[in-house]
This record gives sequence, C-alpha cells and structure tokens, in this order.
Amino acid sequence: MSRQADIVAEIPRLRRYARALTGDAACADDLVQDTLERALSRWSLWRPGNLRAWLFSIMHNRFVNQARGPRIVDCPGDEALPDLPTRATQTDSIELRDFARCLSQLSEVQREVLLLVGLEDLSYEDTAKILGVPIGTVMSRLSRGRERLRALLAGSELEESHLKVIK
Repeated sequence: MSRQADIVAEIPRLRRYARALTGDAACADDLVQDTLERALSRWSLWRPGNLRAWLFSIMHNRFVNQARGPRIVDCPGDEALPDLPTRATQTDSIELRDFARCLSQLSEVQREVLLLVGLEDLSYEDTAKILGVPIGTVMSRLSRGRERLRALLAGSELEESHLKVIK
C-alpha cells in the first residue's frame, strides 16, 4: 500500500476521534485537515510502525496546542451536542444522548484515554505514546474515567477524587 492509501484508510478513525474531542463537526473536520497536513509535511519523521498511533499523536498535539492558544474559529461548546447517528428506537436515541452528555462531563484527560482505548481500540502503550504520559497514568485515568462515567450514567454524582490529604 502507498503512503497516501495508508493515511486515507485512517481518516474515518481520525474524524471520529476529532469529533469526540471537539464536539463539533466543522471543528473536527478542521482538526483532521490540520493533522493530515502536518503528517504529510513531516512524513520524513515517521518511523515505520503504528501509523494510527503516530497520526493520533499529531492530532492530540494539534488539539492541545489549539486549546492553549487563541481561538481563531469560534466552535460551539458543550451547549451544542454533536449530531450523533441514531438507531430506529426512541430509547436508543435517549441513551446515546445521555451517554454523550455524561462523556462530556468527564475531565478532558479521562475522556481522551477512554476514547483512545475504548473507542479506537488502541493499546495502553500506544495511548501512552500519543498522550505523552506513562502507561500507569493511562491505566489510572482509564480506571477513574470508567468509574466516573458509570456513576454519571447511573445518575449518581461521583466525587472527583477519593484521595485524602495527609499531613
């Protein structure tokens, strides 16, 4: 397969992850375009291996840099939930909306890990490389994110941290 074909094969996953990160289709498309432009312009830096992890790393870094810097494009926030595909029954639509709402209530670091491991089916090692954190941090964030998501879906608010300050 050629370089372009390999990259094109990853676009649906990139779009899905970008949509989950930004919460907006237009902003997600911009993020994917920025990611692909960066990947193609720096192709010489890629070392053969996991192309998806490398592209996700680029996307994560672009997203973080855009969040830190001044906003050029005004993307809607959490008040505008993304248009998600719905199945035939009304209850499925409600459950999906509730899940998206609960997912958006997670901290950004927990949401990123849950999406990369749970949705994109990346290994802990690849997720750690993408996010630039140790594997133990990925496991911790994933565990806490899953626990908080379960509590939110059950309708009970979970405290952000169970850690106690010891003097």
